[in-house]
Amino acid sequence: MARKTATMDPGPGAPAGAVPGLERLPAAPTLFVGRRAELAALRAAAARPASGRCPVLVLAGRPGSGRTVLAARFARTVAADYPDGVLFVRLSAPDGGRVPPARAARLLLEQLDPQTAVPLPGTGEDGRDEPGCVALREALAGLRVLLVLDDVRDAGQVWPLLADEPGCLVLATTAGPLTGIEDIDPVILGGLDRQASGELLADLVGGTRISCDPVGGADLAEACASRPAALRLMAGWLRGNPKIAVTEAARELNRVVGEETAVTGAVAEPAAGGEAAAVASAKEKEKEKGRAPKKKEGERAAKASGAPSAGPAGAAGAAGPGGAARGPSGKAAPGKPAEGRAGEPAAAATAVTESAGDPAAWVKPGPEPAEPVPVPDNDPLLGAFSLLYRGLPAAQARMLRTLTLAPAQTADPRTASALVGCPVPDAAATLAALAERELLGEEAPTADGTPRYRVPGRLYPRLVRLREQEDRPTETELARARLLERLVRLTESARALLDPAAGPGSGQDPLPAPLRLRSAAHAREWLLGERELLLGAVADAIGQGDLDGSAGRLVTALLRALPLTGAAAPTDLYRLHELVLTVAERNGRPRRASAALLNLGDLQASAGRWEQAAAHYRAALEHARRADDEPLCARALESAANCHRALGDAVRAADWYGRALGLRQALGDHAAEARLLARVAEAHTAQRRFDEADREYRAALAVLRRLGDERGLEAVGGALADLRERVDAGW
Repeated sequence: MARKTATMDPGPGAPAGAVPGLERLPAAPTLFVGRRAELAALRAAAARPASGRCPVLVLAGRPGSGRTVLAARFARTVAADYPDGVLFVRLSAPDGGRVPPARAARLLLEQLDPQTAVPLPGTGEDGRDEPGCVALREALAGLRVLLVLDDVRDAGQVWPLLADEPGCLVLATTAGPLTGIEDIDPVILGGLDRQASGELLADLVGGTRISCDPVGGADLAEACASRPAALRLMAGWLRGNPKIAVTEAARELNRVVGEETAVTGAVAEPAAGGEAAAVASAKEKEKEKGRAPKKKEGERAAKASGAPSAGPAGAAGAAGPGGAARGPSGKAAPGKPAEGRAGEPAAAATAVTESAGDPAAWVKPGPEPAEPVPVPDNDPLLGAFSLLYRGLPAAQARMLRTLTLAPAQTADPRTASALVGCPVPDAAATLAALAERELLGEEAPTADGTPRYRVPGRLYPRLVRLREQEDRPTETELARARLLERLVRLTESARALLDPAAGPGSGQDPLPAPLRLRSAAHAREWLLGERELLLGAVADAIGQGDLDGSAGRLVTALLRALPLTGAAAPTDLYRLHELVLTVAERNGRPRRASAALLNLGDLQASAGRWEQAAAHYRAALEHARRADDEPLCARALESAANCHRALGDAVRAADWYGRALGLRQALGDHAAEARLLARVAEAHTAQRRFDEADREYRAALAVLRRLGDERGLEAVGGALADLRERVDAGW
């Protein structure tokens, strides 16, 4: 039966289409049901007056509870209140990797203003003083922006990003307790209520099939713990097995979960309310350890009896299947939120309203970065996945396993076809089929409209295990190599379109038509749109260390192509040179390591960070000495001297310029010799050693006369005349 496209619970028709950034949010599902109480709680919390830093709302729920979908829906309903834009960033990768706040800040800055000068990274990637985080907070000053931070691991990822003014709003989703930030009461997502579960199954499977077996539908919802992700997977399984009764589907799921429980010896997942109980229990443990923040003076107004306060960082009361907060009696009003003063919904998530003052007081000393919340093997979500996976065609199953190798576990038909080694049209059809079965999430399309998909983080560990069991290591390595070579060819193709005079570069045959970039504008859009994934592919390959050759070619292609876009951020080039340095040091290539360090130093120097630049130049000098490369040594010495000169240390500048001068003279590089003689003279002048400065200027003029450099003669002659005039005037 064809799936319906109507949405059961349409959001308010606010004129949000003109708000920039809505296209960055994850694609909305064709069907959204329930969650009225949670949406009301979020709206009420967002509407509260705030002062001090920007308010923070938190959605907490286990993997598969639908927290990201709900956050995106809420963002769309309130987007009109934030006319300066909606920003979206994920703070965890599907593989569980933690995104540091420094990288998140740079991604948010680029979304806020693609033309902004994103600062280079600092010595650490955490903390409010990190340059990118400081720049983000400064950029948000005076704006009304909604920041959606998805899949937050710990408070240390959030608080460096919080604006110092209340005009913005932060909505964070998390799988565990977000302890560490003052005055946060999360909305805790449990399973859907019975009505919403029935509506979801009826629409996804077919209304007649569910209405003819309401008991079976209720049994299936209970077996899925009423969690949206598990329900969607089971609906996909039922659509692929039209002759199986709904009651039989529930029994089959319980059987699979029981098998997993017997194998792992784990306790079976509770049917409902498990997410809220887990989050609340973890937060209570944090309180017992004495790490809960102190309550502020002027306690917030008492909440309605159905939603008691749990303290500044405590959890809201445990939620039942409908997600509504429970009061002291343990009863909940299903289908609607509890009533507070004047009949207003009592928000389970309360925005901060009085966190003014020192930003350091907004966050208590928290624990180390949290580990990702795993999905137990006996979880009904994985049971539903197992049923669906067993019935997949071999090509689809292989594609699903192999997508775990994609950078950020995100792929479009171009990259997916390289991973599995199939034509692009076949890859596009397979990706669409997996998304229709709810096994892949749909992402925002690429700049040219190509669909893009992402492996859900809740399924990633199981898929990796299946890949290791079913695919040979050589096949996995070959898939990764194909992907890197495909990205190299696409990047070189983009460079050829942006700079036709440079030629094709690789000398390879043109790309097949489905892969081809059509124009220079298309190439620029592709490079900028896929920049993070390209950098991620390089980092993944270099991190594993077995494909340094392919990774090196991709780095070279990116270093040539990105500057041609006119928007190559220094941070991107910095990351690439860091990766080159990693490979060079690992492979024992000091000359290449020295060149990478010189490039890193140049980027730091161009940003005016002279001390960091000098440190890179000194390290480059050590590598150049090991390589016995005198030109590189001279380059590093002169660059370090420039840093000392900029820092006002004329003594060290003269010393380092003098050492570079000796090497250039030995190499017979007369142009560099003249330049360095003038630099030494300038350093002597700064030390008031005028006789030595006069001598060095005259030596520079002699070299320039031999070279016939008229412009150089004019510049150095003018500097010498100025020096003599000042000395004669008693300077």
